Amino acid sequence: MNDLKSLAELEISAAGVEAQAAARGEPEWLREFRRKAWRFFEEMPWPTGNEETWRRTKLTGFKLEDFRLFPAAGPIGLRHPAAPGADLPAAVAKSLAEVESAGSLALVDGAAAQATLAADLAAQGVIFTDLGTALREHESLVQRHFGRAAAIDENKFSALHYALWENGTFLYVPRNVSVKLPMQAVVSLGGATDGAAARRAGFHHTLVVTEEGASVTLAEDFLGAEEGLLDSVIELLPGPNSQLHYLHLQNLATSAWNFSTQRILLTRDSLVRYFIGSWGSRLTKAWITMDLNEPGSHGELLGLYFPAGRQHLDHHTNQLHRADHATSDLLFKGALKERARSVYQGYIKVWPGAQKTNAYQANRNLLLSKNARADSIPGLEIEADDVRCTHGATASQLPDEYVFYLMARGIDRTNAERLIVQGFFEEVLDRIPVPGVRNKLENEIASKVGL
Repeated sequence: MNDLKSLAELEISAAGVEAQAAARGEPEWLREFRRKAWRFFEEMPWPTGNEETWRRTKLTGFKLEDFRLFPAAGPIGLRHPAAPGADLPAAVAKSLAEVESAGSLALVDGAAAQATLAADLAAQGVIFTDLGTALREHESLVQRHFGRAAAIDENKFSALHYALWENGTFLYVPRNVSVKLPMQAVVSLGGATDGAAARRAGFHHTLVVTEEGASVTLAEDFLGAEEGLLDSVIELLPGPNSQLHYLHLQNLATSAWNFSTQRILLTRDSLVRYFIGSWGSRLTKAWITMDLNEPGSHGELLGLYFPAGRQHLDHHTNQLHRADHATSDLLFKGALKERARSVYQGYIKVWPGAQKTNAYQANRNLLLSKNARADSIPGLEIEADDVRCTHGATASQLPDEYVFYLMARGIDRTNAERLIVQGFFEEVLDRIPVPGVRNKLENEIASKVGL
């Protein structure tokens, strides 16, 4: 590293790619992976706003050159993370305390600050740690699965991520192991401390692998990034006849830019229940793709979002049915206030031969002000003749008669609106399997309404 500038001073560049790899002592296969990703990033054009996927989401005000990488503190990850709760930022400690878990992981500015795992699960071969530690201690396992779900060239931001990722969450559950309590990871990014020159960019990677017959729940909470950038990739790889519940809670600062590429590869008779809660960020662009690759697979995509002010949240989902006798179910609900805007683009594709497909897609929006705007663009492409596919989208103002009814019974307007919004979200909240996560979401709803 003597001939390399500090990562704290490095711009996002080819030199930054090499510095990331050198600072962490990465193996050659991973260094070449980074270089390949950077080449893709340089070759792929920036969105102009004319592309269909970007037509309703503009990158006005976004300049990649404004951001710097987080400093590297030696090899990626920590071999012996701190004891639970030791010197963690208050928001991280609070989030961890809200969920009873079998294992916890805290990453602060890309470094592992805490990692715990129940002894009985470790004895059964479960691995739950930061991705850097997993790379050092289980290199062949990481190499076999890293980049398998989400491709380098899925979009310009996935290419940038693979070139510059600094750490992440790694969860592996062996065959027939059932994890009863959820796992929890909290990812916190520091904010700008000295104007534009100190804006930080984080590149978090989540990799979850379950072998045949395994079951597990993972909740990830993303915090901070004041005036910063988060460019994440989430890869979920459930094995045959396994069950995976994944909850993605995005509560970044409302000045943060957030780009996320998330992909789920379902196998024979596997079940994935996926949830995303989007509350924070200045702008979010999330690509969420579920591949139903083998017969008997079942996937659920659930989403809640509640932007306010001038927040802009864009979720683009794909339900890709490549095999017969597979089922997918999507329900995204959003409430919007002030001048917030949401974009939902959903796409169901059924390949030839994917008979007996059952796919559903619904997006519902509740507008709490006259200046809020929700765009919904559902779509179907069906190339098989024995399927059941439906989709729908709605957007409506908050009904005045509902508010009047509650206020006539002694409830003030703010609480009346909270009850209506919570009732609107209840259909999704009822399907969240972790009580602590549901409590978090209900508190966020109350905060957004104004309590």
